[in-house]
Amino acid sequence: MKNIHLYTTTKKDLILGSNNLADFQKKESHLPEILFITTFPPRECGIATYSQDLIMALNKQFKKSFDIKIAALELQNEKHTYAEDLYAILETDNQNSYADLAKKINRDKTIEIVLIQHEFGLFRGNEEDFISFLKAVSKPIILVCHTVLPRPDEKLRQHVLDIDPLVDAFIVMTNNSARLLESDYNVAQEKITVIPHGTHLVEHADKEELKEKYNIPGRKIISTFGLLGPGKCIETSLDALQSIVKEEPDVLFLIIGKTHPSIVKHEGEKYRDFLKEKISQLQLQNNVQFVDKYLPLNALLEYLQLTDIYLFTSKDRNQAVSGTFSYAISCGCPIISTPIPHAMEVLKNGTGIIVDFENPEQLAENVINLLGDEQLRKNIASKGIHKLAPTVWENAALAHAMLFKKTAAKKMHLHYRIPKINLNHFKKMTTSFGMIQFSKINQPDIDSGYTLDDNARALVAMCQHFELTNDTADLEYIHKYFNFIRFCFQSDGYFLNYVDDDINFTKQNSENLADANGRAIWALGYLISIGDLLPSDLYEKAVLTMQTALINMNRIHSTRAMAFIIKGIYYSNLKNNTAQNSSMIKHFADKLAQMYKHESKENWLWFESYLTYANSILPEAMLCAYLATGDESYKTIAKKSFDFLLSKIYKNNHTIKVISNKGWLINGQEPDQEPIGGEQPIDVAYTILALSKFYTVFGEKDYLHKMEIGFSWFLGNNHLNQIIYNPCTGGCYDGLEEDYINLNQGAESTVSYLMARLTVEKYLIRKIQKNKEIAIMPKASKMKPGFKIHNSISYIRA
Repeated sequence: MKNIHLYTTTKKDLILGSNNLADFQKKESHLPEILFITTFPPRECGIATYSQDLIMALNKQFKKSFDIKIAALELQNEKHTYAEDLYAILETDNQNSYADLAKKINRDKTIEIVLIQHEFGLFRGNEEDFISFLKAVSKPIILVCHTVLPRPDEKLRQHVLDIDPLVDAFIVMTNNSARLLESDYNVAQEKITVIPHGTHLVEHADKEELKEKYNIPGRKIISTFGLLGPGKCIETSLDALQSIVKEEPDVLFLIIGKTHPSIVKHEGEKYRDFLKEKISQLQLQNNVQFVDKYLPLNALLEYLQLTDIYLFTSKDRNQAVSGTFSYAISCGCPIISTPIPHAMEVLKNGTGIIVDFENPEQLAENVINLLGDEQLRKNIASKGIHKLAPTVWENAALAHAMLFKKTAAKKMHLHYRIPKINLNHFKKMTTSFGMIQFSKINQPDIDSGYTLDDNARALVAMCQHFELTNDTADLEYIHKYFNFIRFCFQSDGYFLNYVDDDINFTKQNSENLADANGRAIWALGYLISIGDLLPSDLYEKAVLTMQTALINMNRIHSTRAMAFIIKGIYYSNLKNNTAQNSSMIKHFADKLAQMYKHESKENWLWFESYLTYANSILPEAMLCAYLATGDESYKTIAKKSFDFLLSKIYKNNHTIKVISNKGWLINGQEPDQEPIGGEQPIDVAYTILALSKFYTVFGEKDYLHKMEIGFSWFLGNNHLNQIIYNPCTGGCYDGLEEDYINLNQGAESTVSYLMARLTVEKYLIRKIQKNKEIAIMPKASKMKPGFKIHNSISYIRA
């Protein structure tokens, strides 16, 4: 894992860091290939949609790691026209087709893994041909089981027993399915991986606005969706609706989706016509609406978001998993479901409601109760969103990629794709006054008020962005955050930190303000450092505010506050160097140096007897002090202390684990004794900022590698293998815990991610400038207004 490179994709799809174009083309042509054998759109079935979503997620999450090829499942008399270039077509009712595909796979040296999306019905009547195919393929095989039937008859059980020795791994989507494979089919536990059905990240919109958009304002919406057929048991919901409308006359039941094409082929619209007749007989015409079409994903997700209650009423007692069910939960729909295994596993502990199969009375009672209790609906929706958060397609892609690495015969390297820079949530968190402190999921919580801490960091991030892009729209936000800092500056020469939603200072300002003061100086210094890009009046106000604030700062004794002040003065001196400011840098650097000399031992090269929060700030500040003063002793301390810190937080040089906020690392305690979880985005971001500075000064590639590894933490390279950054909203989750992600996307985490992302972008620009194979970009300070590079797509090897 030591050979880690940072790449970027340009219009010519060239690689950064490659010695020459020929090297890049050679690497590009030898990526391992994963062959998906599956139904695929435009074929209309759940597995086809599932495979399409999974492949899109894998390509979105990874770059230059593997190529995905598709062998589409078809019948001889049922052909489709595909938008994708296919590797092959497997005619499941044609014996020769199995043999031909096996031969093609075996001859193809680039195919590393064959992944089969398996459903018994897809191979019905050709089970022996399927077994022969598995025997013939000489590549590792992963079988994804979309259905695992309990209590199988001997024929079915023997079929799975025949499959077992021929595949290298099984994927199932629920823990119940995994248990069944073990208990009823004798599949070894170590061969089974549970990867839940993927769900889409959703930037939740206002429910009432969506109802207006779809011309159903003021209605309470019940919905169900999916390819229509008798197995959906919609008639149970219609029978329940008779009672529901008596209590809730404005209720509207949406039946979303086309009839299943195989049903149309054999029966036409018999089932839909039956439902329409029943609606007429029950006089429910004003309370039922068919959405009889195949909806694009965005429209489908909007329909689900405007839904007040989602109904799942399958007749199939053994239905292992439902994609429709999962999508509804991810959209914040409270679910009422019949007790299929998937529902029994997910809808526990208040995440949904279970009703009996084909029981309209029980269904009606629960719908009426839920429609009458808005808070209960919100509670169920929130619990459902949290429960399914690990199952988003990005995390499903990560889990599949980890299994690919484990299964492949040859070593496979994963390269994380860097998301585009997205300021949506950053700006959403900002009012006309400043940046709001907290967020409930991705909805800003104005009741949490504001802090100087968050607005100071936001000012640094927006200055970084403006420095890179010269996007004049940034100036509005730079002014806001700067004015917030000035608002917090008091007549006694210090800053207050906490402001409520009524723009009043709170009682929290009675203590622990030193770090906030330090962050304010850092932000002001960074603002001054880009003075050439700023309006002159803004620059002059920033210089005056900082010089006034520095008058009393030498009385501060907090370790991290001193470090922030050093950083702020260092940046300020790049543009506005004064002897007084340089003297203050030396004053604080000498204090930190004395702390280091007092605490450091042979095996503990640090400023304190413990590692706590924002640790990277201390050695980075000492490095800034060296750059400002030329004092070599500061440089030595910076290097030794930073390398010591990195040795404690980087694991085997392929992942980062910052110090947990559940317990500090005390001198003498081993890192593996630390609590699991409690990792904060801000600590990862500070580490990335420091690594960038150390790489610039020392030029050691290991710092660059660690910067890339650190950033991949946000993308899923962490102990849960789950994303911390949400590419849908542009927000960052608030923390990585032992067994879950804190889904709130507050100011601290969102700004921290953006600072880290912009630091990586700045590095990419420098690499582009140096690389002769790629068009040279102008330096940030010379960019024309409106020139933007922040939508470049990049990826990390880790």
